[in-house]
Amino acid sequence: MTWVPAGYSAVLALLIVGPLLGSGYLLLRDAVSTPRSYPTDSALGLGDAAPRAVPQDALLAWLSPVIDGGLIVKAILLVALWAAGYGAAVLARELLGVSVGAQLVATTVALWNPYVAERLLQGHWSLLAGYAALPWVALAAYRVRGTARHGSMSAWAGLVGSLAAAGLTPTGALLAGITALSLVGRRHFAAVLVVLIAASAPWLAATALSGAGGSPSDPAGIAAFAARAEPGLGTLGSLAGLGGIWNGDAVPGSRTTLLALIGTVLLLVIVATGMRSVATDGTDPDQRYLCRALVVLAALAVLLPALGATPWGMQALEWLVAHVPGAGLLRDTQKYVALAMPAYALCAAAGCGVIAQRFSADGAVAAPIDHPQSAEVIARQGIIPAPATGTDGTDGTDGTDGTDGTDGTDGTDDRALSPSVAASVTTSVVTRSVATIFIALLMLPLLDLAWGVSGAVRPVHYPAEWQQVAEKVDGPGDVAVLPGGMFRKFRYSGKAPVLDPAPRMLPNDVLQTGELPVRGRTVSGEGARARGVEALLLQGGSAQQLAASGIGWVLVEHGTPGPLGDSNTTLAQLDSVYSDADLTLYRVPGTIHQRTGSAMHRVLVVAAHALWLTLLAGGALIATVARPAHRKR
Repeated sequence: MTWVPAGYSAVLALLIVGPLLGSGYLLLRDAVSTPRSYPTDSALGLGDAAPRAVPQDALLAWLSPVIDGGLIVKAILLVALWAAGYGAAVLARELLGVSVGAQLVATTVALWNPYVAERLLQGHWSLLAGYAALPWVALAAYRVRGTARHGSMSAWAGLVGSLAAAGLTPTGALLAGITALSLVGRRHFAAVLVVLIAASAPWLAATALSGAGGSPSDPAGIAAFAARAEPGLGTLGSLAGLGGIWNGDAVPGSRTTLLALIGTVLLLVIVATGMRSVATDGTDPDQRYLCRALVVLAALAVLLPALGATPWGMQALEWLVAHVPGAGLLRDTQKYVALAMPAYALCAAAGCGVIAQRFSADGAVAAPIDHPQSAEVIARQGIIPAPATGTDGTDGTDGTDGTDGTDGTDGTDDRALSPSVAASVTTSVVTRSVATIFIALLMLPLLDLAWGVSGAVRPVHYPAEWQQVAEKVDGPGDVAVLPGGMFRKFRYSGKAPVLDPAPRMLPNDVLQTGELPVRGRTVSGEGARARGVEALLLQGGSAQQLAASGIGWVLVEHGTPGPLGDSNTTLAQLDSVYSDADLTLYRVPGTIHQRTGSAMHRVLVVAAHALWLTLLAGGALIATVARPAHRKR
């Protein structure tokens, strides 16, 4: 019956991202997919901005010449959601030995929650890959702790592959690393730390070699990205309900009403029903440790971001990001609520059994099952073995149905279930009923997660002019863009602001300041050179100044808000090579003082990416091929 949770997870994943199955590209807030992208220095993390999209950008750049980039992003997102749901079911089955119905509850908790909805609306498709890896990391950590049972090669390969999958983004790697290091125990801690560093090699190498990560982050980002309270919940309640993202526009409509309160209360009640069982039951020491550690991790994943949203918590984080390089990864603290998902899924699954046992013990449906066909029906469902038959095709062993001409020796059906078997059947039936109720209670308050969060997550179609512009960029020099800023609102992209697709559309590096408009304030980025070039354009600087700054091209994107300043003065000095209603491309005349990264740095970063890909592919392959038959719990 293992196919049931896998199939159910696939159905939920398709229900969530169904609109993306059509033609077009994901372009929503931070999510930018394009037909083709290029292995520029920025894609490898060697630009002057922090390598937050490494190694995902390099992966797309290498694959998109062969497979359409939009299709790759859709496939990764769909597989990630499926893996999150199915992983939660497998984790519940292996750690708790729960029924199929309870496994489906675990899948529902993992997929149908505000965290998934909000991160989809924010465009964090690659973060969801790290989220999906968490139950698999927990499962692999459990197997590594008991390698004598599970086979050392398979267990370690599973952990390596899971950590590498989560490492599609730096935050995903941190989420998986925290989970793994919290669960494997002291004996394996050092080895797992080495694996984590190797799986994080692309962004660690890029940070060290580019120097971008050595600069402190803007402390203003702490207040801007702090977790947000939802109606009737407060910050702590919102986080406990797996919600509370900083962007109030990136939430489903139901989370702006009292449905947020109802959904959170139902989720927490369902989780609470099984928490004691998860924390105390079981005879396997590794299983008990893992379950308790996951519960503690879940509590910290809720409490620490809530503390980070308090005035003194924000002050502490502001000091941290201002003085510790790389601490900017901690500014969006709500991301780390993902760490609660494995424990929530386990507790909800265990809760099914707890409630079912209470109903059965109370005699809700404890009558013996003695209908003449009941045993055969239940046997066909796989609950009990089918009744034995005689060698002559009848029910008896002597060629008759009974000794007295009736169905049995005493005139009754000898296939009736004994009280103990009937009680087992009753518990199974009640468990299925409880699971159905739990699933309904989890899904109903968040129905607008379905179909791309009520159609907000949908594909867009780029104008053909983008491809024509990309073909025109055939010379040296980086690309500067107008209007100023990183976010755009195109006629074809919908109402929400979107990241400028130019850096992924064009074959040359596109400068970006990294500045983020959040909650009415601007959070500074690391792109000092990009800020200087943008200021030069807005002040009407000369073409010679652009050339001296390494700028060979200027792209003007029409019909989108943003400052233009006195840029027309500068543009009048440039050569127009392409122009239409959406885009105008200019070439900077003269000798371009091109700024390229060190060839050795590029080799080292490419090698780091190759190591990550090897861990990802090799871990998954070995874990599949060398997988032993795990013991049944």
